[in-house]
Amino acid sequence: MSLQAYGWTPFFARHYESYAPDGLAPGRVVSERRGLYRLHTEAGEVDAVLSGRLRHFAEGSEDLPAVGDWVVTPPHDGVAVIHAMLPRRSKLSRKVAGTGAREQLVAANVDVVFLVMGLDGDFNPRRLERLLVMAWDSGARPVVVLNKADVAGDAEARRLETERSAPGVDVLVVSCVDERGLDAVRAFAGGGVTIALVGSSGVGKSTLINRLAGRELMATGAVRRGDDRGRHTTTHRELVPLPSGGLLIDNPGIRELQLWTTEDGLGQAFEDVEALAARCRFRDCTHHGEPGCAVAAAVEDDTLAPARLESFRALERELRFLERRRDERARRAEQRTVGKLYRAIQSEKKARRF
Repeated sequence: MSLQAYGWTPFFARHYESYAPDGLAPGRVVSERRGLYRLHTEAGEVDAVLSGRLRHFAEGSEDLPAVGDWVVTPPHDGVAVIHAMLPRRSKLSRKVAGTGAREQLVAANVDVVFLVMGLDGDFNPRRLERLLVMAWDSGARPVVVLNKADVAGDAEARRLETERSAPGVDVLVVSCVDERGLDAVRAFAGGGVTIALVGSSGVGKSTLINRLAGRELMATGAVRRGDDRGRHTTTHRELVPLPSGGLLIDNPGIRELQLWTTEDGLGQAFEDVEALAARCRFRDCTHHGEPGCAVAAAVEDDTLAPARLESFRALERELRFLERRRDERARRAEQRTVGKLYRAIQSEKKARRF
């Protein structure tokens, strides 16, 4: 398959121009396992490792290639060496689990994000709102896929509820069992379009990939009784070409999603709340009882669900807390850099005395 079939666009071609005179060739990361990368190049697929320089200057895992990234390598026989990464056009990220204020890259250079949710015990509009904040902030287009329509007696009602939680976003109702709605999903997977699938374990992401691919590419597993949650049948990320010409990146199921984002993603995911806030009497209205609050008025007349407003407030608090943590981490990093520079200067002075 050509580079164009794998998502090569004029954006990447422009950034590649400076590497071409050195004989470096572009390739896209198809998979990564324990530091060994699989690349799709014009010459075919090759295994690759990072150059020492690229690894040395990376400040964190987000500075290293991820599935979906475009990289450049010199001529090689056997295993290639990745010398540099081309700039990303989009990236899907979340905060690492735990208390650390560090970024975990989920996928790079994605055009569309399928937010997959099951129409069973997995259905949760509040979790969807969190996923939408992450998706909007990535720079990709979010699309909600409500799977397992075959077990839902109220699929249409769930679709309408989802549309209220995802204004302006396409909502597709599908069943991988009877293939209901899959043509609407395929319509997003045109030539060279890269799609990432995100959702909880057990929502059927791997089954959906198998249906779109027309063959059993991914292992699937049963869900637990009681909460319809599944095990992690996908344990790594991989870029999968589809018969329709698109490409899919499957992701391990997300049990806990901590945001790593800006308030831009929050504003897009809650554009209805933001539009109401713009009509409040006071510009700095907190929507907690101020006179002339358009948001509170919308809750009172049932045009805005109280649960959606509370979700907005909770995510806003979380992002502000994250921003403080990131600022603290940046200050500590700057202090370490200054300390290293001071010690280097002192060491140089000492060497000169001798």
